[in-house]
Amino acid sequence: MLAGTSTLKLNLSSSSSSSMLTFNASSFSSSFLPMRTPSSKPRFLKLYALTSNDIKVGTSLEVDGAPWRVLEFLHVKPGKGAAFVRTKMKNYITGNTVEKTFRAGSSIEEANVFKETKQFTYKDGSQYVFMDLNTFEEFRLGESEIGDRTKWLKEGMDCNLLLWNGKVIDVELPITVKLTVVDVDPGLKGDTAQGGSKPATLDTGAVVNVPLFVNVGDEILVDSRTGQYMSRA
Repeated sequence: MLAGTSTLKLNLSSSSSSSMLTFNASSFSSSFLPMRTPSSKPRFLKLYALTSNDIKVGTSLEVDGAPWRVLEFLHVKPGKGAAFVRTKMKNYITGNTVEKTFRAGSSIEEANVFKETKQFTYKDGSQYVFMDLNTFEEFRLGESEIGDRTKWLKEGMDCNLLLWNGKVIDVELPITVKLTVVDVDPGLKGDTAQGGSKPATLDTGAVVNVPLFVNVGDEILVDSRTGQYMSRA
């Protein structure tokens, strides 16, 4: 209808008379059409309050002004007394784990924790710099904040940063990382996938046990959660 002019005719009839109404589409102002901005992000409204009955594994809660992630939960209905929810939670910031009990049906506050994919670009002293490839905004995390996961970080790796109240509180590495062997005892002729293992140093400095047939220069896949060798890449 916007490209040209269209006419809509409605025939309204009754037992006593009939009449014809004509509408010209060009007479309608564009102000009646919804405006959309391609770059605008959708906004979502919270339609209900969260209660302890909604708790499940992975739920992010804000308790005592800090963000926590639910690791375990159990709904308990004792023979006497009120029902409650027993949880085991991990603090996103400190890494501490605690057990906490909530009264069944009680109101709780959900922590607005969300993930954004950023690329690890380089190390600046003791800080690890991640970049948003769309806006080129940089996010910095210290060695203490990343912990022993630094041994799996490689430049150009895409990671998930967890943000809460506008600041980065944690980083998630890919489960499977591809790294290069830079130092290992040479493999022997006849070595196969079955058999013993040997320590190998990778290009990030990490040391993992690999099969005897792995040699310097080989690319291997490692599980970043356990540090275990998976296969050759």
